[in-house]
Amino acid sequence: MSGYWDGRTVMVTGGAGFLGSHLIEELRMRSDDVDVFVPRSDEYDLRERADIRRSFTESGADVVLHLAATVGGIGANRENPGRYFYDNAVMGIELLEMARQFDIDKFTILGTICSYPKHTDIPFSEDDLFDGYPEETNAPYGIAKKALLTQSRAYRKQYDFNSIYLMPVNLYGPRDDFDLHSAHVIPAIIRKCIEARERGDDSITAWGTGEPTREFLYVEDATRGILDATERYSRSDPVNLGSGAEISIRDLVELIADLTDFDGDIDWDTSKPDGQPRRRLDTARAKDYFDWEAQTAFEEGLRQTIEWYESARGEHPTGGPQTDG
Repeated sequence: MSGYWDGRTVMVTGGAGFLGSHLIEELRMRSDDVDVFVPRSDEYDLRERADIRRSFTESGADVVLHLAATVGGIGANRENPGRYFYDNAVMGIELLEMARQFDIDKFTILGTICSYPKHTDIPFSEDDLFDGYPEETNAPYGIAKKALLTQSRAYRKQYDFNSIYLMPVNLYGPRDDFDLHSAHVIPAIIRKCIEARERGDDSITAWGTGEPTREFLYVEDATRGILDATERYSRSDPVNLGSGAEISIRDLVELIADLTDFDGDIDWDTSKPDGQPRRRLDTARAKDYFDWEAQTAFEEGLRQTIEWYESARGEHPTGGPQTDG
């Protein structure tokens, strides 16, 4: 307990969503003298400068944790490239500029692994971030978020403004988005397997070939990393947050099927895109800069996510639990 958060007012954009709800819980565990302000989307449109200015004026925040994003899985990215570029770029750029004008003490930006080039040496090093174009499916989102790194560096150089830029790998955990239209792979497959098991279906369908690999980070590990970095790190060099472990999509789906007791077949729809071929991060910088590393074993994290979903479904029988971004 560093005391860093005592007496502070912290604005958490996206604080009502999946990651934000966990982060606020961790923040309040670190200090019983911290004031948390969440600019809800029905009150503040964070793409509009007037609403952003009002959020700073009304909150009196001195630290900003910018988690809010317009984001989804491969299908949602393919359907909304313009929206995902505009919303994420404008929201981040305007928030950072207004934070500078209000002389905020610290601004933590959450970037994305989607910003890395499509073909990047494994493990992904932060030094390789600008060495190529991102995977086409999510390039608009990735480039919009990467622009904020350039802004962060420029503002530190010109204005001595203290902002940091973190890149968490694919997150998962309780309270994730389980809507099949927008969900990422872990919640989507968990829901498919459980519903197929309950209906007695012989199979489920998964996208792509199953050959690409991904790395996943349990949400509570991510919240520790974000808060640890905000407390201890004050440079504009980007920092990966990941587990350092890689698993193929095929192995992932088979593992989830086993953990959810679904014993049917898995049909691979190869007409659907695979996305980036491989993802595994070099996480040494996080360890070196602010002594952070992931702690949750992957299978244990999956079990906790599945248990939460099965419990929450009982409360939302019409379509599964949802969170408010």
